[in-house]
Amino acid sequence: MMKPQSQPEQRSSAGIPPRDDPQQTPPQRPPLPPTVPEKKDVELILVKEQNGVQYTSTNLLERGSTPIYTLADGSPVPERETWGKKIDFLLSVIGFSVDLANVWRFPYLCYKNGGGAFLIPYILFLIIAGMPLFYMELALGQYNREGAATVWKICPLFKGVGYAVILIALYVGFYYNVIIAWSLYYLFSSFTLGELPWTKCGNPWNSPNCTNPRNGSSFVTGTSYTKYKITPAAEFYERRVLQLNQSRGIQDVGLPQWQLTLCLLVVVIVLFFSLWKGVKTSGKVVWITATLPYVVLSVLLIHGLTLPGAYDGIKEYLNIDFRRLKEATVWIDAATQIFYSLGAGFGVLIAFASYNKFDNNCYRDALMTSTINCVTSFISGFAIFSILGYMAHEYKVGIQDVATEGPGLVFILYPEAISTLNGSTFWAIVFFIMLLTLGIDSSMGGMEAVITGLADDFQILKRRRKLFTFCVSFSTFLLALFCITNGGIYVLTLLDTFAAGTSILFAVLMEAIGVSWFYGVDRFSEDIQRMMGFKPGLYWRLCWKFVSPAFLLFVVIVSVINFKPLTYDEYVFPSWANSVGWGVASSSMVLVPAYILYKLLKARGTFKQRLAYCITPENEHHLVQDGNVRQFKLQHWLSI
Repeated sequence: MMKPQSQPEQRSSAGIPPRDDPQQTPPQRPPLPPTVPEKKDVELILVKEQNGVQYTSTNLLERGSTPIYTLADGSPVPERETWGKKIDFLLSVIGFSVDLANVWRFPYLCYKNGGGAFLIPYILFLIIAGMPLFYMELALGQYNREGAATVWKICPLFKGVGYAVILIALYVGFYYNVIIAWSLYYLFSSFTLGELPWTKCGNPWNSPNCTNPRNGSSFVTGTSYTKYKITPAAEFYERRVLQLNQSRGIQDVGLPQWQLTLCLLVVVIVLFFSLWKGVKTSGKVVWITATLPYVVLSVLLIHGLTLPGAYDGIKEYLNIDFRRLKEATVWIDAATQIFYSLGAGFGVLIAFASYNKFDNNCYRDALMTSTINCVTSFISGFAIFSILGYMAHEYKVGIQDVATEGPGLVFILYPEAISTLNGSTFWAIVFFIMLLTLGIDSSMGGMEAVITGLADDFQILKRRRKLFTFCVSFSTFLLALFCITNGGIYVLTLLDTFAAGTSILFAVLMEAIGVSWFYGVDRFSEDIQRMMGFKPGLYWRLCWKFVSPAFLLFVVIVSVINFKPLTYDEYVFPSWANSVGWGVASSSMVLVPAYILYKLLKARGTFKQRLAYCITPENEHHLVQDGNVRQFKLQHWLSI
């Protein structure tokens, strides 16, 4: 499809022969009318069939109107919902990819892996693997206008990959919403006229051993801050919020806490009303949830730079140690962080892009949004380490003694630092609003991937989207209740480790192989050319075919080799918990080979014919009947 042209006789740049038959020439356009009425444009539309949709030839369109698509049988195609504005899509992608990990993981990884030197492998993996995968998923969703499952009509054998990523996204929703509920609980607790509740000991939840670290006696230089579980902030988190002291382990989880249950219910209700009408509503919500974190982060950064010791913290953050680049762990950390940071593989980017206009420039979108995500991670490090420097100054210890990552950073360390500031109530409210919005739009993306992926596959769900959205939201609420019990942190740790660990890496590896090798980089590039009028350069095609799959294979192998039995602080999980975890991971991965077996058994004919039908796009099955299967030719596997 092309944009309207002012010269009707000009050929369309997208007018290449249909890929069904490389020798076929484009059909002749019907003769143009003698005169073209004023205020009308001629729309040149490529005559081809893509996934059952036939694009008609030249039409006279009213200015500003859109081309009409018809099915192969001539019936009109139901219009797919599109984003209200282009900025809605961009904010949704940015809001999804910029999440809590940008704040609580990247800064610490950068600090412990050589400071500024860590940026070298990080940027390298961003360029050769992160951006290509990001670009591939956006283009895949936009061209086919389908969710994570039905997009595999381009290679039906790999549809199990779509089901796998949908299940993984559902698993993540079970526990990710709990972290948002914690943020909401902290936000409610911050509304106080007096001191913040985690400032001092002597509260009903504090233990007799509770010690205020500001007296300087509780810190021992050389020991990580996370080892101290008797500070007011640490005890508020573990004894008041989690109530972990009432559980003996994962075998003793207890009942859900009513305070966290209410917070979780509020989170799920917000998610439901943000998604129930599709991207028309979610595209408006992200105007707040995707932009507010940047405003808050800027305010926290500016204020943090004024604190004593902030300069020392930032100096440690950016301290360049090139010797660390000789260590394999630095490169492994950079590879895994860039993958999880961009959020490829969860079906979210495919779902979001499927609601774009057909000719949207997703190449520019991929470069811009992935760059914004990584820059945000880097900038957040200044806000985090200015506070760490301040705490080290206040407690008269080194940065290494207070530096940490994960929930301990945002729910213990940062709140404790805030409690020592003037106007601590204001800063606490601002900080937890930022955490809340960082989590909400990321969770919205995951749920949209589930809803779009299944609704596109089962039309009855699409016709009843509101009811289906309610069912998905309610199911995540019910299963998340296990994570807000007294021992819920153990359940959450298990899910966080296994639900989207090796399984999501495996799923994206299969996705890259399916698109680049079975469907074909050359054919995928032609699809992009039909959308945007230009073909991806050689660099992108080489990355898709060789670099990205090799990168993903490397990360998958590393994740398996580096696996360590589950622990939470000093608690060691029983062996059966690790078995349950691998069962959760396998439940999504097994969908890939299971669907391959199902598809091969369901097809008819000899094994070769069955395989041909399963690896050929659905709209080209007539070529299989003629024996013209491009995947059975060497040229297909060698083309780039």
